[in-house]
Amino acid sequence: MNLLQAIILGIVQGLTEFIPISSTAHLVFASRFTDLYGGDAGKITATMAVIQLGTLAAVFVYFASDIWGISSAFVRDHWNLVFNKRKMRFSGTDGARPIWLSGEAWLGWLIIFGSIPIGVVGLLFKDFIEGPGTKNLWVIATMLIVVGLLLVVAERVGSQRKELRHLRISDALIVGFAQVLALMPGASRSGSTIMGGLLAGQKRETAARFSFLLSIPAISASGLLELREALHILPAESFVPLIAGTIAAAIVGYLSIWFLLAFLRRNSTLVFVIYRIVLGVTLLVLLWQGVIDPVLN
Repeated sequence: MNLLQAIILGIVQGLTEFIPISSTAHLVFASRFTDLYGGDAGKITATMAVIQLGTLAAVFVYFASDIWGISSAFVRDHWNLVFNKRKMRFSGTDGARPIWLSGEAWLGWLIIFGSIPIGVVGLLFKDFIEGPGTKNLWVIATMLIVVGLLLVVAERVGSQRKELRHLRISDALIVGFAQVLALMPGASRSGSTIMGGLLAGQKRETAARFSFLLSIPAISASGLLELREALHILPAESFVPLIAGTIAAAIVGYLSIWFLLAFLRRNSTLVFVIYRIVLGVTLLVLLWQGVIDPVLN
């Protein structure tokens, strides 16, 4: 991998990780366009996962105050529970926040609950997820359309009333199980989780913010696991370009977060739905006509 290839992948990763149009789909296109590693699926998968760490850095920087508030409140409230012997009382039912937890500490628990589904499924199907079959354009095109249609349904049926302070365990689990869809190429992690949030009745901006916070454990686990493997399977001359690509992903990812949150305050996800469906249908037609190959040769 050379510097130009890495920067192209970093820009694509940063643009598409948080915009609900599927980063995997566009990274597959970019890897084909640049002939990355001659189509070696293992090296391409490792490179994608490591460059994701750039978008993880973007989340940490953009939400630094939120992350600090959640982390410090989580430690403080549990410290007080253990050493001040507070009782675990609840303010309501159906996963409502315990009285002894602050809203920020409770959000920490919701992120933990929401991360369980993808953690379990990801570990169980790790070999399949990392295999060449998951880069198949038939699958990518289909999932682009399917999640796009699900976003339409979520926009229509969701009440869009809940803010972050209103979220319960049920909200976290709905979004968490929706995030499992992101293991399918073309689904989009942000698209799937925003869709889940809308179905759970969250406001668009709330769904996006929780989606970004929920990305921290998922992207961290994926990137760090692949980083360890990448050290063994990627050629040594690729690491400098890989660092450059990761930095590019961080910068563009930060701008993408800012754009999407600002956009969803005033607009629906319709423009992304249209893009997904047009791209998915176009790919299906090209595949059906034999213009492009479904997998790398």
